[in-house]
Amino acid sequence: MDFKELIKSNQNNVRSIIKLITKETNEDLEQEVYVKVWKNADKYTEQGSFKSWINTIAKNVSKDYLKSVQKRNRDNLTNDDEILNTVKDKKFTPELRLISNDRQKRITRAVNSLKPKFKEVIMLCEIYGYSYEDAAYKIKCPVGTIKSRLYNAKKELALMLKDLL
Repeated sequence: MDFKELIKSNQNNVRSIIKLITKETNEDLEQEVYVKVWKNADKYTEQGSFKSWINTIAKNVSKDYLKSVQKRNRDNLTNDDEILNTVKDKKFTPELRLISNDRQKRITRAVNSLKPKFKEVIMLCEIYGYSYEDAAYKIKCPVGTIKSRLYNAKKELALMLKDLL
């Protein structure tokens, strides 16, 4: 078998394996696979299929690449970076957690006190992340109505929660 033909017949498979393992297309890795196949062709024993032998080389080259990337990333961390990673984040102190919980309860009470049509739109668009169109479809009203209700609901919430803003 001609080497060009070998590459052509296995190219898609090798690309797929590399992309599956490394999560990227990498022509350098492809080339490395074919160089290894070429250099080690005399070591191939006909116990399995030639295709599976090439696939194994592609898997190993991809895994080696990932290991080297991880090692490079670890080596690039400076001592300052390591120290910064060990510093605790102060935003989760018990006091701040209590304040956050209290704030969340006030917001929930304010949303629950809205008129049902305003509450429904706030829940759909702001809490569940529906687009205006999806909310309009769900409620069976025009998109303009959704926008208007959302504006009015936010205005009411801003008045109720002005001390939190």
